[in-house]
Amino acid sequence: MLWFTEYYSGEGMELSGTGLTVKVKSAIKKRTPYQELLLLETEDWGKMLVLDGAIQTTERDEFIYHEMIVHPAAFTFTRRIERVLVIGGGDGGTVREVLKHEPKQIDMVEIDRDVVRFAEEHLPSISCGLKDERVNLIFGDGREFVENKEGVYDLIIVDCSDPIGPSKVLYEEDFYKDAAKALKPDGIFVTQSESPFAQRNVHIQVVRELSKVFKIVRPYLAFIPTYPSGMWSFTIASNRLDPLGAAPSALGKLYREFVEKNGELKYYNPEVHYGAFAIPNFVYREE
Repeated sequence: MLWFTEYYSGEGMELSGTGLTVKVKSAIKKRTPYQELLLLETEDWGKMLVLDGAIQTTERDEFIYHEMIVHPAAFTFTRRIERVLVIGGGDGGTVREVLKHEPKQIDMVEIDRDVVRFAEEHLPSISCGLKDERVNLIFGDGREFVENKEGVYDLIIVDCSDPIGPSKVLYEEDFYKDAAKALKPDGIFVTQSESPFAQRNVHIQVVRELSKVFKIVRPYLAFIPTYPSGMWSFTIASNRLDPLGAAPSALGKLYREFVEKNGELKYYNPEVHYGAFAIPNFVYREE
């Protein structure tokens, strides 16, 4: 019998004596130029992708993360999303959910080619959208990719790992400034922003840095069992569109039309859309 433990450690982690342990049936390991890839076949979570010892996604709960990084922003628009940029997201789940909104083009920039190939081979239910003709896969640095772009994208989604190594620059004000320029005037930026419980200071930093660049900044929550503490956050930023400004009747109509084409989502719905933006008092309380 094999067991795997993710120990909650690293920059910004406030639960240094805690971890998550899962029972493993089999394991595949691969070293890339950037990181260690580990694919675990687990007893409770199906296939699990681990990068440098940190759980990235599992077949059982991936839908929560991928639906919530995409749909609250996508349903804030009152028009069709035409062009989307995804930075990171090598497993393909974010692209899969964006495609449900029928964009004309998705540019996905992933620094580690091997993550994409690994996901295509071992996680087809998550990576299934990467072969779509509307998806333009670019292997390179997302930070560099957005430089000098102006007014190109309706939606930019940063689906990155923790602020360690190559991902660290994706948490900084200068990157947010470049991303803001790359958006259309009514564009939306969304990023995963760590656990407000396990990585509270990192979460607060993301919200603070985004607030220096965008007029509207809205952090929101989802509950993902295999992520540190289970309490996870994302943050939407825009200069024009407020996800809480969408009228319930209009959002409900958009969602019903979406469901007719795509079927029900597993996590996101109009009630979750508004409720996710309710943040507990402790997160921003001065200590």
